[in-house]
Amino acid sequence: MEENALRLIELFNELFAETYNTRLIAGGDEPIYLPADHDVNYHRVVFAHGYCASVMHEVAHWCVAGAERRLLEDFGYWYRPDGRTAVQQAEFEQVEVKPQAMEWIFTHASKRKFHISADNLNGAAHDDRPFRLAVARQARHYLSHGLPARAALWSKALQQEFKGQLQLRDFYWPDEERASQEPLI
Repeated sequence: MEENALRLIELFNELFAETYNTRLIAGGDEPIYLPADHDVNYHRVVFAHGYCASVMHEVAHWCVAGAERRLLEDFGYWYRPDGRTAVQQAEFEQVEVKPQAMEWIFTHASKRKFHISADNLNGAAHDDRPFRLAVARQARHYLSHGLPARAALWSKALQQEFKGQLQLRDFYWPDEERASQEPLI
């Protein structure tokens, strides 16, 4: 398990185990969200291989999911594995903009490096620039207008724990034009 993964588990569970009956759990090969059932009386955000990056991504999906989706395995989303067609990839990226924008914020708040994931290494040839720009715009929107409640709590806890600073200027890609007078957050 990566350094800090245990602390991320503790931090998440301190924040959300009681209020949302949800716990963060280290898992194996594949991440998954499991709602409470007859065997386990709490919801589980299961991240892969003990990786902190997986924590941030899975928690971001949990923060995006509404109350009804949090009652469904993997929030009721479809997942097509690596090798998607161009149309399937476009659908995937549309669903991933908000969670990956949150993931970027969480990663930065915890002083880690964010890696965007178009997650289609063996699929149709694809330019990921529009996706990257959409994620960056969404991250800046969240920073300027506020994160949803659970995401805001998680981001604040990460900042307090790891001393990460969130500044609007840090949420641009190197190949992206920056607005000249954007304020710092």
